[in-house]
Amino acid sequence: MPFPAFLDACVLVPARLSDLLLRLAEADTYRLLWSEQVLQEVERNLPKVTADKARKRVDAMRAAFPDAMVTGYEPLINGMTNHPKDRHVLAAAVRANTEVIVTANLKDFPAEALTPYDIDAVHPDDFLMDQLDLYPEQTVTCVLEMLADCNHPPITAESFMARFSGVAPGFVAEVRTPLLQADWSAHRGRPRPV
Repeated sequence: MPFPAFLDACVLVPARLSDLLLRLAEADTYRLLWSEQVLQEVERNLPKVTADKARKRVDAMRAAFPDAMVTGYEPLINGMTNHPKDRHVLAAAVRANTEVIVTANLKDFPAEALTPYDIDAVHPDDFLMDQLDLYPEQTVTCVLEMLADCNHPPITAESFMARFSGVAPGFVAEVRTPLLQADWSAHRGRPRPV
């Protein structure tokens, strides 16, 4: 069974980052976990989309990953000692018995709040670099499929990496060479997870 990782809303809002994380979960490089509160936060914070489009995107995410939903964590929330706005995230991660929370808000998850539960908060850049290290072929394939799906307008590998480097600079540095050497046109037209 793949390694479980709980995703915070902040890594599911940026479209390209979310797309890659969902593709990797679909490729079974890790087991995706989230909660209803996380998905509601994603829906509220999607930039530049109507409420209807945001709801459709989140509904599609739910449908694509029906086993990702963590429930029954609400009684644990008040016992969490991390930042109040993210206590629901830690409570759900504890309930799911995961070892990793993927978040860009590392300051909201101090070590003293996580250590009692043997959970680490990991930046998405570090998580993606781990995925590339553990599953190089699947990770590069997921990126290639993303590139191939960017056809309105088409995007070059260099342009993609330039945009993505703001979110995951270490990952982009590591994936650059295999990405530029690959024939990504063969991945056009493959279905997206969401």
